[in-house]
Amino acid sequence: MSSCLLGRPVRYDGRAKTSSSRILARWRAEGRLVPFCPELAGGLGVPRSPAELRDGRVVTVDGQDVTDAFTLGAELALAAARNAGVRVAVLKEGSPSCGSGRIADGTFSGGGGIPGAGVTTALLRAHGIAVFNEDQFEAADALLHD
Repeated sequence: MSSCLLGRPVRYDGRAKTSSSRILARWRAEGRLVPFCPELAGGLGVPRSPAELRDGRVVTVDGQDVTDAFTLGAELALAAARNAGVRVAVLKEGSPSCGSGRIADGTFSGGGGIPGAGVTTALLRAHGIAVFNEDQFEAADALLHD
């Protein structure tokens, strides 16, 4: 579970994107959550420069290549998921780490994004973990109960 969806101020801008999902509240009560922020785990701080995927690399708005930090964070997220027996993840849409269906287009234009997956999402999926975004709690919950 993306830490920012749980109210933790870990996003690049120092904010959270707290979800009010009733399913999330139930999962919390059931002890199902493994909170994780791959960008923090990869060594990036809060706040940090906005980053986007461009040509297979992750770069900040000021041109710094932070691909290694994003890759490390993804690897640590996979390790945490495996350690906890995770089959389903709900991650923050649009993020260069966690986006599951849409990511920024790499131009820092603030547009609606393009189809794609973030670094962590891609790695989790490659290892058989189903990844959903914060608008797909119902689908994620249904998969857990199959």
